[in-house]
Amino acid sequence: MGHKVNPYGFRLGVIYPWKSNWYAGRREYAGQLHEDIWIRKHIRSRLSRAGISSIDIERKGDQIWVFIRTARPGIVIGRKGAEVDRLRKDVERYTKKRVDVKVEDMNQAASESRPETDATLLAQGVAEQLAGRVAFRRAMRRAVQTAMRSGALGVRVATGGRLGGSEMGRREWYREGRVPLHTLRAKVDFGTAEAKTTFGIIGVKVWVYHGDEVPHREQQTERALARAHASAQQVDPGHRGGAATGEEIAGAEAAEAEATANPEAAVEAAVEAAVVDPSVEAAAIEEQSGGTEEPSGGTEEGGA
Repeated sequence: MGHKVNPYGFRLGVIYPWKSNWYAGRREYAGQLHEDIWIRKHIRSRLSRAGISSIDIERKGDQIWVFIRTARPGIVIGRKGAEVDRLRKDVERYTKKRVDVKVEDMNQAASESRPETDATLLAQGVAEQLAGRVAFRRAMRRAVQTAMRSGALGVRVATGGRLGGSEMGRREWYREGRVPLHTLRAKVDFGTAEAKTTFGIIGVKVWVYHGDEVPHREQQTERALARAHASAQQVDPGHRGGAATGEEIAGAEAAEAEATANPEAAVEAAVEAAVVDPSVEAAAIEEQSGGTEEPSGGTEEGGA
């Protein structure tokens, strides 16, 4: 049978970072973990209408930093910062540590994702509509269309429970575009919410596909291979008009094999070679740009 895996946890350490950044020993770990859970639950229950997307926590010694990403920063900050101060005092009272709360506005241009394509905010919007007695199909369709118009490559919305007040609970979903859940480099945002209606709780899940992101380690490997290949081409007869010696060809093949086995060392060696001879860096850039271009002819995927 299929096992449902959270898309964020599935890609953790590959393209997504941790939402809590700290280190603790065996004795302190459980206590700090429960503190993080309480902080997130307290902030979301206190600011349920603030459009909070994510809450990141960092620790260093007896200092705690809480980063709140929200689409409505005015509600989180409050009048003259009163709401933020109240949250900070609540967390300090519970954790017995110094706390600093920072608010990030998702509507700014520097923000990574917009509120219209954030899975958590889309799920909260659908849940609020269901609690307001809006037809579930209309609410789901509206969320999908909003995300697709805002630049998402694929959206899937699923709801489960006593939909429409029916006697028996069921599950329905809508999807537009593509949502590759099995591709680790695919940036899939996932969010959930609950709609508390008069006939029970209705759960909402939203997946949003933002495109692919090449992992940092794989980027380093590709650059090292491209530079090793460029240095190998410099001893090629076609590049300098003479016949290459056997030692030069063997050295180039050994450099390429070493770049495949140890990309980190190859990156450092390629950078040093580029500093000594700028033509190596130029050849590597030309190799990368030439290798990524696709021919203009041919049929598109999914075409007739």
